[in-house]
Amino acid sequence: MADPLPTTELIAALHGVLRRVAEPTDVLKTILEQAVSSTGAERGLFVEVAEGGELEYRVLHGFTPGHFQGDAGRFSRSLFARVLETGEGVLLGSIADDPALGGVESVLQLRKASILCMPIRTSSGIGALVHLEHRQDGHFTTDHRDQLGSLLGVAGPVLEALQAGRAVLRERDRLHVNETRLRSEAEESRRQLASDWSFGRFVGRSAPVRELEATVRKVGATSFPVVLLGETGTGKGILARVLHSIGPRAQQPFVTVFCPSLEKGMVEAELFGHRRGAFTGAVADRMGKVAAAEQGTLFLDEIGELPLDIQPKLLRLLQEQTYEPLGDAKERRADVRIIAATNRDLEREVAEGRFRRDLFERLNYVPVRVPPVRERLEDLPLLLRHALDQHEAGRWVTLAPEAERALVELDFAWPGNVRHLEQLAARLSMRGGAGPVTTEELLGLLDRERAATPAGGAAGDLSSGLPSLLEEAERGWLEQALRSYPDLTRAELAGRLKISESALYKKLRQYGLAKA
Repeated sequence: MADPLPTTELIAALHGVLRRVAEPTDVLKTILEQAVSSTGAERGLFVEVAEGGELEYRVLHGFTPGHFQGDAGRFSRSLFARVLETGEGVLLGSIADDPALGGVESVLQLRKASILCMPIRTSSGIGALVHLEHRQDGHFTTDHRDQLGSLLGVAGPVLEALQAGRAVLRERDRLHVNETRLRSEAEESRRQLASDWSFGRFVGRSAPVRELEATVRKVGATSFPVVLLGETGTGKGILARVLHSIGPRAQQPFVTVFCPSLEKGMVEAELFGHRRGAFTGAVADRMGKVAAAEQGTLFLDEIGELPLDIQPKLLRLLQEQTYEPLGDAKERRADVRIIAATNRDLEREVAEGRFRRDLFERLNYVPVRVPPVRERLEDLPLLLRHALDQHEAGRWVTLAPEAERALVELDFAWPGNVRHLEQLAARLSMRGGAGPVTTEELLGLLDRERAATPAGGAAGDLSSGLPSLLEEAERGWLEQALRSYPDLTRAELAGRLKISESALYKKLRQYGLAKA
């Protein structure tokens, strides 16, 4: 009797392979090598049975793939089919003596050999075959068959786990492919939206936006000064960049000056530069914004905030294309296009003496009015989509159809214009829920208390009388001003509201609104 097959050695060998997180082929090779060494076989084959019943020759020991192709493989394929059909192993002391196989040409060529072919069972059926051969007739015995069956009984759960792992990986890959495809389709859809519904980065397709686009395309091709008029948050800065990018100076610098941020007393130096020693703290020459924008575009954002004493120097730049750095008597020439933006009524600023008329006339060659969001409500879903796409978590947030309709139909002032939508997008990106955003969620995340401000023409109870309605509207405007400009002093806020400081003080007291 042959020595018992060392199944413990197979288990130890498999554990060693699995601990190394080996390739699947290494696991199958370990099983076959244990079977070959334990039975003294000269050559062996591990055949895996695929889901459709197809045979996959996974590991070969002493064989070449050619052994199982064409006529040479007829014997082996017939033998494998017998094992799969009966579910039982096949032991042949001499293959030439087998009545079913003895006449096969490939068997006759072998003349003599001993064969042992055993199934490996899994919970779903036969998962694989182990085929062993030896040239000596009678080499394999019934003891070999019984003991190999025990060994392969240990290998069965390992093979099943391996196949299950492959199935998980295939499903993972399938899901990854699907996810990649869906993401790609979504990205392509959004690229198409960006192409169809926007010009530059200015998003929208409503009639006011299309009219604005036509104007911008005409103006962009010229070098005339442009003044962009519109409320805060309407996208004037984006339009300035669009004008630059579609014009003849597109490859040259685009330099922004945010006029409210200019330090008092340093405006001239910021714009025109200064020489070393021009004032206390000027330890080196410094290039100004005008020189930095040479041959390009100088964008003066919120130009209504530009101090009166600097306005003549800007007028000179517009009229003569010349300027002088602070502390330098040498005149410099400038080749820049001026684009200005403001949320103020410049004609009123001129009438009240806060803005020079000659500078206004020079800037006002081509006035471009940027419509507020409340005048293009049909663009709201697209604007919100664009804002959501700026956040990684927001890219996959969607709105239910009824929520999109509510967004357009909502009686809301949108006092911050696009910036208000950006705030809403940020809140939606952090919602943490699954599925499309509902109308209730949308309204819950929106700053509804600002909807009733006069900017949206809020309706009131007419029976309360016009004086009461005017007081309510005035209080709303004051509250909005305090929220929008929390850092302004009372004098600065009064200037922005076009009233005296004492009048502002009285109104704040009247409505119980604190302002130091």
